[in-house]
Amino acid sequence: MKEILPGVFYCGLHDKDRKVFDQLVPLPQGTTYNSYMVRGSQKCALIDTMYVKFRSEYLDMISSTGIAPDYIISNHAEPDHTGVIPALLKQYPKTLVYCSAKCAENLKNMLHVPADRLKIVSDGEELDLGGRTLRFISAPWVHWPDTMFTHLVEDNLLFTCDYFGAHYTHAAVMADYTPELAEAAKRYYAEIMMPFRSFCAKYLEKVRALNPKMILPSHGPVYDKPEFIMNLYADWTSTEVARKVIIAYVSMYDNSKIMAEYLQNALSARGMEVVCADIMTLDEGEMAMELIDAAGLVFGTSMVLTGPHPKSVYLAYLINLLRPKLKFYSVIGSFGWGGNLTAPIDAMFSTLKLKKFEPVIAKGKPLPADFAKLDALAEAISATA
Repeated sequence: MKEILPGVFYCGLHDKDRKVFDQLVPLPQGTTYNSYMVRGSQKCALIDTMYVKFRSEYLDMISSTGIAPDYIISNHAEPDHTGVIPALLKQYPKTLVYCSAKCAENLKNMLHVPADRLKIVSDGEELDLGGRTLRFISAPWVHWPDTMFTHLVEDNLLFTCDYFGAHYTHAAVMADYTPELAEAAKRYYAEIMMPFRSFCAKYLEKVRALNPKMILPSHGPVYDKPEFIMNLYADWTSTEVARKVIIAYVSMYDNSKIMAEYLQNALSARGMEVVCADIMTLDEGEMAMELIDAAGLVFGTSMVLTGPHPKSVYLAYLINLLRPKLKFYSVIGSFGWGGNLTAPIDAMFSTLKLKKFEPVIAKGKPLPADFAKLDALAEAISATA
C-alpha cells in the first residue's frame, strides 16, 4: 500500500507471471490490478478492488489499515476489478457498493452480490466522505456498458478504471513516461479500447475539460502528467490514417508468400509504409497495434480444401471485432485444384464496411501475368491511400 497524496492510497498488486488476458490477449509483462483507498474526515472508500487470484493478499492489505471501508466504488464489473467484492462484503458487513445500474446488474449476475448491498448512482451524483467529495461520471462503452469514472473533486484526481489503462509492470505506482510505457498503452488501447474508438474520443474531451491533476486507471501506472496519456489517445482516436498497408499472409508452399513479398516491394516502391506479417507467427497484440493507423489490409492466403486457410478467416473475424480505421482490403493467394479464397474472408466483415480491391488469385506458382496484376493492385492501393 502506498500513499499517493495525503489520504489517497494505492492498493494495487502486480501480476508479472500472467501470460494471457481473457484467454486472448498476450501479456508480455503481465499486468497490474489497481485499487485505491480514499479517506475523508468521516468516511473511507475503496475505488475498484482486486482479481480473486490475489484475494488473501488484498484482504490482508485492507485489514492492516485498521479502517473498515464504508463504501466500495465499482467503476466497472469485470472480475479483474471486482473479484474480491463478495469477500469484502462478508468481512465488512456494513459496507455498501456504489455503482451504475448496469454494473449493479452485472455484479448480481456475475458475483451474486446481494441487491441490498448495492447502491445505484447516476451521472453527476456525489458522495461526501467528509472534506472529500466523490463525483460519479457516466462513461459507458469504454469498454463495457456499465463503466463510470470517479472524480475526487477537491484533489482533482480522476479514477478511470480500464480507460487509459496499460498492461505494464515496470513502474511501481507512478508512470515512468518511457517509450516502453507508451508502447504498452498502445497495445492495451489496440486490443481493448479500439472497438470503442468513438466513445474513447468522446470521453477524452470530457476528461480534458476536467483537466485532472492525476489520472488513476485500474491497469498500469498512475499518470501525474495526464497530458502524456491524453495526447496518445488523441492520436489513436483521430479519424486520420497513414499511407500504410498491412499484408498478413499464410503460405503452405511459399506461393502466397512470394506474392505477398512482391506486393510489399511494389507498394514500398510507391512510397507506402508496408507491414508484411506471417500469420503463423503473428502476435495478435502487435497486429492490433499496427491496425491503429493502417489505411488498408491485404490477406495473403493458401487454399485449404476449398477455402482460405482458417488462420486467415480467424484474423478477418478478429479484425472485424477490433473495428480499426481501415478503408479497404483485398485478397491475394494461390490455389491448387479449386475453391474460393475470398468469400469466407468477405463474410467476416459484418461490422466494417470496407472498399474491396479486385483479388489476385494464382493457380499454383504465380506467373508473370499474376505479378502484373499485383502491380496493378499496388497502383490502385497507392492511388487510394
